[in-house]
Amino acid sequence: MDEESELIQPQDQSCWAALPDVCLCRVFWWLGDRDRSRAALVCRKWNQMMYSADLWRYRTITFSGRPSRVHASEVESALWYVKKFGRYLERLEVKFLNPYNAVLTKKFQVTMRGLLSCLSKSNNRLKSLSIQHLELDRLVWRNSIRSSFIRSLSFFLKKMGKHLDYLNLKGARLTVEQGCHILDSLSHLRNENVISELNIEDYFSHHLAVYSSPQFKKTMSTFHNLVSLNLNYNCISDELLENLCENASTLWTINIKCHIHDPHGQVIWGMSWAKLARQATNLKVNFYFERIMKYERLARILLQEIPVRSISLRSCYFSDPDWSMRPTLIDLLPTFRHTLQ
Repeated sequence: MDEESELIQPQDQSCWAALPDVCLCRVFWWLGDRDRSRAALVCRKWNQMMYSADLWRYRTITFSGRPSRVHASEVESALWYVKKFGRYLERLEVKFLNPYNAVLTKKFQVTMRGLLSCLSKSNNRLKSLSIQHLELDRLVWRNSIRSSFIRSLSFFLKKMGKHLDYLNLKGARLTVEQGCHILDSLSHLRNENVISELNIEDYFSHHLAVYSSPQFKKTMSTFHNLVSLNLNYNCISDELLENLCENASTLWTINIKCHIHDPHGQVIWGMSWAKLARQATNLKVNFYFERIMKYERLARILLQEIPVRSISLRSCYFSDPDWSMRPTLIDLLPTFRHTLQ
């Protein structure tokens, strides 16, 4: 596709052949893989531009849950890219859109195994990895397929964990054991990892009391450089806040999702939040409530010691005739008037 023997060398070079590298790079930037390959045949200079690292640092690979020839071509293009230019990759985002049967999840698992294996051998500069909304607790994920995918991802993170700065596994929907196994891979053969931004919102399945898991608390103690953390309220405990205190100098943001179907039975002391706020002087906490509106439930979560920056009440239902917004607005929100933005 880009062999020098195939290069076109016209006798009368146009002004395009003398285009400055900066401009030529921008032209290539806006082209898709197929058009880039064709452009690389224009002349030797354009062929060399095809191998510029700047063109291949960011990549989004989309797997469709409704297969078509177009999407099949896109996946083939992505695999070709990883094999040929994966060594330049710094930020990778993978999307798997609403698979509707086990055949598709199996195909995704096999493809990802090859993709991650190739990257782990050729790449040493990956800083960011995002694989969102896999929903691995759905029935379309057979146990064997799910286990194989988790094994491939864990092996990849063991090799690449020392480079990764950002990890987003939002919506993975795992058991506590599975989720901790993947996160532990980041600190393989070490007692810490270098992740600064971690998104594990909806990382665990609904209904799990993650806050009571010693394994989760031990896993989170290996994160020593966190700047930003996204997670669900059913992961919060006094012990987790204590772990965050030990390495709080870098911590700036905690985003907490509270869903009505998640267990919120834990008791968290205000002094735990107060200690974290003292240690992490720049810390701001954002709360996102899903279908939780009653004052009694909000008051148990929104302790006055928390440096709250924002509160979002989403997916609200007003069918309860006894519900009133007045206590929330009058009694609760003024508590955070000095920090709310």
